[in-house]
Amino acid sequence: MRIRRPRRPRGFRLADSAQQLVGGFLLAGPFVVTEEVWTLAGNMTIFHAVGTAGVVFAIGYAALYKADTTRDTTDEQRFLGIPVRFISLMAVSFGSVAILAALFGAPATFLDASDTADLAQTTVKAISIGAIFSVVGAATADSIFAK
Repeated sequence: MRIRRPRRPRGFRLADSAQQLVGGFLLAGPFVVTEEVWTLAGNMTIFHAVGTAGVVFAIGYAALYKADTTRDTTDEQRFLGIPVRFISLMAVSFGSVAILAALFGAPATFLDASDTADLAQTTVKAISIGAIFSVVGAATADSIFAK
């Protein structure tokens, strides 16, 4: 009879984040530069934005841990009880949209820059919309290249 050692959590590597970045940026780009997204964001309430962010979290978790049946949250490194891979996925999903919006000057292009409070709020809402698509790309890239 062979005694099995308990498995150690799989290390989260920089390459894992790089894979997520590629997928996240790939799908975020088209939504950052679309006027309809910014118009939609301008008409959203804070409750819509929070709900949209919740959808991003749900899609990310489902894509990483439910769609990929070989991955288990108990086998991964954690930070404050949350899998590091999931934290990275959320940072990439929202961050890639925010970075592209800033690099392209999208808020100033699509919004009235004189109202800075509305500019900031609408930008956050637009980021939540773009993150829905970014999380799909980031999670897909992470799952495809997982070893």
